[in-house]
Amino acid sequence: MSHVVDVRSFPIIDRCCYLNHAAISPWPGVVVDAVEGFVADNRENGPLNYARWLKIEGQARNRAGQLLGASPGDVSFLKNTSDGLNLIANGLDWQPGDEVVIPAGEFPSNRLPWLALAERGVETREISLDPKTPEASLVEALGPRTRLASVSSVGYSSGLRLDLEPLGRACRANGTLLCVDAIQHLGSLEMDVGRLPVDFVVAGCHKWLLCPEGLALFWSSPEARERIMRFPRGWRMYPDPFTFNREDATPPADGRRFEPGTLNMMGLHAFNAAAKLLLDQGMSRVESAILTRIDRLRQGLARIPGVHVADPPAGRNSGILCFRPAAEDPGGEQIGNLYGALGENRVITARRGRGIRLSPHFYTPVDQIDLALSVIEDQVVAV
Repeated sequence: MSHVVDVRSFPIIDRCCYLNHAAISPWPGVVVDAVEGFVADNRENGPLNYARWLKIEGQARNRAGQLLGASPGDVSFLKNTSDGLNLIANGLDWQPGDEVVIPAGEFPSNRLPWLALAERGVETREISLDPKTPEASLVEALGPRTRLASVSSVGYSSGLRLDLEPLGRACRANGTLLCVDAIQHLGSLEMDVGRLPVDFVVAGCHKWLLCPEGLALFWSSPEARERIMRFPRGWRMYPDPFTFNREDATPPADGRRFEPGTLNMMGLHAFNAAAKLLLDQGMSRVESAILTRIDRLRQGLARIPGVHVADPPAGRNSGILCFRPAAEDPGGEQIGNLYGALGENRVITARRGRGIRLSPHFYTPVDQIDLALSVIEDQVVAV
């Protein structure tokens, strides 16, 4: 296992300070190599090496299981996070009067599928979270009609990290399924679904997992998987998909039941390379490196007068940190100028609401963190 980051694997650092992994990540060199190799293989050989591609798919499934702390058989490859959340929303046997609980301010992917259930008589309750004890806010909202709670394990606009264990225990005690949108978690922080009382986890691969868009990991426990009554059927869902004249069309018990058709094979080649990179580093080291960089940003911002940091309570930090000017900025002019100045200095961030979101990865050079802080200080002082 290699613990040394080869910066040549991340050519983006020669072009800019990229602090926007919570949006879309640039591809590491190993991912580019995997995609280019797949394209060249298609160009030269067409599908003649399909058997080899299937082996790559198997490796990718095994590595997805390692990243999740799960059995590979419980992992499904889907198109994106919304695909997985809609699979659950459309697949459960909802009854009029059922209830879904979600945190207030969720990303639309974890909001719109549940709100759409209103036409089936299902109420979606959006719960404001106490940042110090967010799980308690959600647990208190659970009731006898709550069929499902769906949460982002890391908030996209706050960086707040939920403790899934007590929330999951409360859901189990209440007979409530727990769904986790882990797109801002997986690839940046450790996850072990084998130890967590959760039922579903879904995460697109184009953020912290360093992959192209168009691929997502979907994990379901065997018990929860059986409760998804409606899902697409197709030839590719079976362990022996090339048995075209099968008589028994019973859906397979494992996660492949949610993979009805041809998979994103180029995306799987990319994911396989990215997952190997992360696993070779070790997710504990990846998480530590990210949190170290977040802490450096936090400490640096705290030393700049006129800056307010939206800092989650201790122990709830993630790869996301947001800040804004402390002075009143009703028109957003200061934020706009600061965001523009960062971009002009090749510091890539995201503007979220009335603040700016920073999201480094484990490989982000520390001197680029300091560059970002310097630009912020210069701009705030100038104002």
